[in-house]
Amino acid sequence: PTGSTSTKVELRGNVLLLECIAAGLPTPVIRWIKEGGELPANRTFFENFKKTLKIIDVSEADSGNYKCIARNALGSVHHVISVTVKAAPYWITAPRNLVLSPGEDGTLICRANGNPKPSISWLANGVPI
Repeated sequence: PTGSTSTKVELRGNVLLLECIAAGLPTPVIRWIKEGGELPANRTFFENFKKTLKIIDVSEADSGNYKCIARNALGSVHHVISVTVKAAPYWITAPRNLVLSPGEDGTLICRANGNPKPSISWLANGVPI
């Protein structure tokens, strides 16, 4: 990528591919880091002589700044890619059917997440509560 920074948006569950191609003589060695964190150990792969960083099954926790550093004996250059992982709403705890006798109390639990954070609405027979 051109410049010193760029941005990338990926969807939750997809494969994140970040590319960093540097020129130089001697040929630079590429290194990737996640600023303020670690690259996911068992979901991170490098391709094309480390020019491509591949993270499979991304989640919101994979959002952040990724830095590629190209270095040879004469110096180094780096590029930061700001990654945002978006997610359609998904269930953390889905509501379950509840059968109650007259006069009995019950609790329905609904937990959802996503990015942006979803709003939750409750309806009874199609009418908002």
